[in-house]
Amino acid sequence: MKIKSERDFFSGVLFCAFGVAFAWGATTYNVGSGARMGPGYFPLIVGILIAIMGAAITVKAMTVETADGEPVGKIAWKPLIFIIGANLMFGVLLGGLPSIGLPPMGLIVAIYALTFIAGLAGDKFSFKASAVLATILAVGSYLAFVVALKLQFPVWPTFIA
Repeated sequence: MKIKSERDFFSGVLFCAFGVAFAWGATTYNVGSGARMGPGYFPLIVGILIAIMGAAITVKAMTVETADGEPVGKIAWKPLIFIIGANLMFGVLLGGLPSIGLPPMGLIVAIYALTFIAGLAGDKFSFKASAVLATILAVGSYLAFVVALKLQFPVWPTFIA
């Protein structure tokens, strides 16, 4: 068979891989049954559904003709680096990095850093728009996770709180 849409083919393969990995990881928990679901039941079902969806996308990519074959373009390195870096920075700032002596900076600082770093991934960066978005996300996250769900994690840097 010939691949008729590169983009769909590779995205389908990726969906299959993530779905299988997710379902496999879910089997380390007690799955239970449909009547008495364990903690691994829902992740297992979601992983299987993602893998099935990936298989359907892959089959479609090999059967449905497209105009130009929808080739996979070159990798957009700048957004990739900034988005992954923003998420890594969020984790480091939220929990700290004891190995280098960085204390936890808390939820608010981590959200501001995440928003500003991720904003650099786009073509147009607006400091004002990023500040507004970061403030809305910080307030919303504080209300959702700390006030409503009562989760226990640092909100402010440890040297302030």
